[in-house]
Amino acid sequence: MSSDPWGRVDETGTVYVRTADGEQVVGSWQAGSPEEALAYFERKYEGLVVEIGLLEKRVQTTDLSAKDAQAAVDHLREQVDAHHAVGDLEALRARLNKLVETVEARREERKAQRARQADDARHAKEALVAEAEELARSDQWRAAGERLRALVDTWKGLPRLDRKSDDDLWHRFSHARSAFSKRRKAHFAQLDAQREDARRAKERLVAEAEALSGSTDWGPTSARYRELMTEWKAAGRAQREHEDDLWNRFRGAQDVFFAARSAVFAERDAEQAENLKLKEELAEEAEKLLPITDLKAARAAFRSINERWEAIGHVPRDARPRVEGRMHTVDRALQEAEESEWRRTNPEARARAEGLTGQLQAAVDKLRGQIEQARAQGNTPRADKLEKELEGRQALLDQALKGLQEFGG
Repeated sequence: MSSDPWGRVDETGTVYVRTADGEQVVGSWQAGSPEEALAYFERKYEGLVVEIGLLEKRVQTTDLSAKDAQAAVDHLREQVDAHHAVGDLEALRARLNKLVETVEARREERKAQRARQADDARHAKEALVAEAEELARSDQWRAAGERLRALVDTWKGLPRLDRKSDDDLWHRFSHARSAFSKRRKAHFAQLDAQREDARRAKERLVAEAEALSGSTDWGPTSARYRELMTEWKAAGRAQREHEDDLWNRFRGAQDVFFAARSAVFAERDAEQAENLKLKEELAEEAEKLLPITDLKAARAAFRSINERWEAIGHVPRDARPRVEGRMHTVDRALQEAEESEWRRTNPEARARAEGLTGQLQAAVDKLRGQIEQARAQGNTPRADKLEKELEGRQALLDQALKGLQEFGG
């Protein structure tokens, strides 16, 4: 008979293993010595040790599922419980029990992790739904549309929830996207209608602008072009493919008109500048008539100058008051000279002046006689009073004599 601390072989070749419950038959060995029998079943024990070690490592270092790990434990436990190995089977059972605890703990941990992931996914999807519902009310069509597409990609990357929760959230999410798409479609349909109205309005404005481009009625046509521009701005924008073409036609028509007007105005300005030069020469010629010594010759010369003046066209508006003022100065001097000559040669005026002078002279002579008489009589107060009256009459007489001299007498 042969034995070791964990097993023995009896004389019949039966192999036993020692356990806490007593000896258990391992098997029968007839092929060799008892030592070889123990060695064989000890190697089977070592094989179980290796398998258990490998399973422990897999559980600790890989994503082996709890279900597969438990199946492997059960398989090894069956082999241990079958007592077909010689060794510390209780130690192997203890390791398997420990491994079951580890697998169960891993199972609970993964269950909790899945619960956390599900909770995180729920919160993430609820946040996506809330943002989508907010975006559904936005008028930032491009930015909101791009963001909604990004939210869909984010949604696809999240884990599924339980079917009811996932379906409910997806329904809200999809409804928000549909609501936004509906509003955007309505907006652009309205915008298209407005742009079509703008296109038709601008077509009419272009037609009128082109019809006016050949006008030479500069003032009213310029004013109408300003009105057309105001109407153009108020019409809004047409479709992109029409807007630039319409604007180029509209602007081109205006350019034709204003270029023609500018050419005419430039020619007119040059002509008026030359006219100004000629009128300044005439004004200088007229000013040489002053002071007037020969009224008849001056009047004839000014008439000639004025005829040439009238034959010259317009001058620049800002220069007109200055150059015309020079001519008016000469004209007023002629008028004053004519009035003076008329007064000097008017018989009635001369007779009135002579009559008045005679009356004043007689009055002065009479006062002088009265003053001499008063002084001779010693009536000084009366003489002083008459002296004052004489001063007034003498002043009038002097003025009348000066006027009479204007008549040459």
